[in-house]
Amino acid sequence: MWWLPLAAYLLGSIPFGFLIVKLIGAGDIRFRGSGNIGATNVAREAGALPGLATLLLDGGKGYFSVWLTARLTDGNPRWMILAALLTLVGHTFPLWLRFQGGRGVATGAGVFLPICWQAVLGALIVWLVALLFWRYVSLASISAAAFLPLLVYLLYAPRHAPPESISAGASFAMLLIIARHRSNIIRLLRGTEPQFTFRSGPRTPKP
Repeated sequence: MWWLPLAAYLLGSIPFGFLIVKLIGAGDIRFRGSGNIGATNVAREAGALPGLATLLLDGGKGYFSVWLTARLTDGNPRWMILAALLTLVGHTFPLWLRFQGGRGVATGAGVFLPICWQAVLGALIVWLVALLFWRYVSLASISAAAFLPLLVYLLYAPRHAPPESISAGASFAMLLIIARHRSNIIRLLRGTEPQFTFRSGPRTPKP
């Protein structure tokens, strides 16, 4: 199974947001808006449907990577969390885009769905409440990531704590996702972070 970690990283590296925006002829998403290839920037710059497609595909690659690993390793939690983290690292530091990737929120949710879907549901509720209260996607994402390790610990199984590898993996994912939001955190502190609104169609790039 030596190839599983490499496969997880390469799968995570597929830059769906970048590819979708290119495919619809809306330019290079890395040079538009925040420059991020994730669903939020894609939706803001290219429209709601490309943003939704990016969200589903980024989350889907995370889910598929860990689901397949579980099938191949009889549900071994160490292999599953290794695949989860390497898929997340692949998304945030993709080989194909010179290691300049997304924030990891959708992919992070996807990789933890096969591990502890209850924790992902709880994090989604935190995300929605934070978004409705503050109207900043970045702050909602940071809040959800911050709650993830606690939710995994509480909800992994009804009567026992998760294996140490799962708890450590959830903590690593939290730190990575929050670290990838460092530019958003700076803008939030300065009061320059844009609040999120969907666009029905692509924004015309500035010449």
